[in-house]
Amino acid sequence: MTTPSADFDLISSLEERAFNAWPAQKSALCGGWLLRLSEGYTKRANSANALRPTVAFGETLRVVENFYARHGLPAIFRLSPLAGAEPDRALDQAGYRKIDRTLVMTASLATSTLASTSRDVVIEAAANDTWSAGFSQANGVPSGSRAVHDRMLAAITMPAAFATLIENETPVAYALAVAENGIVGLFDIVVAPDARRRGVATKLVTALLEWGQAQRATRAYLQVVADNLPAIALYRKLGFDEQYEYHYRIRP
Repeated sequence: MTTPSADFDLISSLEERAFNAWPAQKSALCGGWLLRLSEGYTKRANSANALRPTVAFGETLRVVENFYARHGLPAIFRLSPLAGAEPDRALDQAGYRKIDRTLVMTASLATSTLASTSRDVVIEAAANDTWSAGFSQANGVPSGSRAVHDRMLAAITMPAAFATLIENETPVAYALAVAENGIVGLFDIVVAPDARRRGVATKLVTALLEWGQAQRATRAYLQVVADNLPAIALYRKLGFDEQYEYHYRIRP
């Protein structure tokens, strides 16, 4: 999972930004691991994440399992290169299944020249009811999780862009960007099924990168599931390259 050339300072920086961009409702620090809780909505916000592990993983495993059991949730581990190799081996032996291998990709914005798409994309600084409802429907957010989802969006403390792409007066795509200290992260890029394969995602991503430049960002990052080959191809065309990957470990 790790390589000798892994830039751990960069990885740590991007991991911290991603935690801020998708805030958990509650969290705890235990032995160099960040344990996140958000009523079970999304694995990202309800998993154990390595920061700088300081204790043997056997002890961490016991603490994490007890922690999530207390809150009525399964123990989920999100393993980036910061976790090292030991947790992956131990969790495999303990019967935790590996799922959702995800790439973290970055692109330089310092010299980018982006074609303006502002006529097609509406960007708001906060998630209003219209954006949240449209995004939830397009992204398949369960109705029972909508309130949790909205509270998590409202908890974002960094400058954010809630983008909607309009075609013929109809919203067809949604996305979120969060800027922090010179880097902009892109999240939850969703295109309606009948609007795909005609450049909508390119317009939306380009508009958010343009917004990031306006926030003085010189670099962008995003996370994409490794088997989503069309999305990866699009991001490579826009200048993104893989920096590292992560995956989850869950019990069957």
